Amino acid sequence: MNASISPAGIGSASLDEEVARAELYGVLARLFYAPPDPAFAAGLRAATTEAPTAGAFLEGPWRGLVDAARGADDQALRDEYETLFGGLGKPEVYLYGSHYLSGFLNEKSLVRLRDDLAALGLARDPAMPETEDHVAYLCEVMRYLIAGDDAAQCHLANQRQFFGTHLLPWIPAMCDALIAHPRARFYAALAEFARAFTSVEAQGFDMLP
Repeated sequence: MNASISPAGIGSASLDEEVARAELYGVLARLFYAPPDPAFAAGLRAATTEAPTAGAFLEGPWRGLVDAARGADDQALRDEYETLFGGLGKPEVYLYGSHYLSGFLNEKSLVRLRDDLAALGLARDPAMPETEDHVAYLCEVMRYLIAGDDAAQCHLANQRQFFGTHLLPWIPAMCDALIAHPRARFYAALAEFARAFTSVEAQGFDMLP
């Protein structure tokens, strides 16, 4: 995955828009699934922060994320991830959609998600310990629907349906929880970017006929 990216193309009519969208979903998936390894963290710290058009909506949140990565060493990023999402029992911040949609894990929303994934020909890898409503898994599904080779499934209609049903209803609440957490620094910046990116995606889908 290429971390040396910028907000270029998001919300524009450029030919690179779909590539940029897929890459950004990939970055979100990678950072929410686990703390960045040294190579990925180095790539993020070296990422460009300027959008082609000054004042572009994602430029500020993306710069905040890159600056937060530059302000923390690799061990600090690992420690913050473990503090917020790891450990035994209840995490400080949940990364699972069913928690925000119903207040409990593994509820009806997860059943519906699995049905929708099956309709797309997708299933969770048995080696993955997390359930399918983990934010990283959902971002990977969106990346597949944008950049996958199966034209019968990978198109804007399915992107809009999946995003509107399985991400938009709860991602802002997860981001708010992270931003408000007193020990979140890098991941608060990631939440700011994720919330902004979700807003851009929602506006883009609303403009579709």
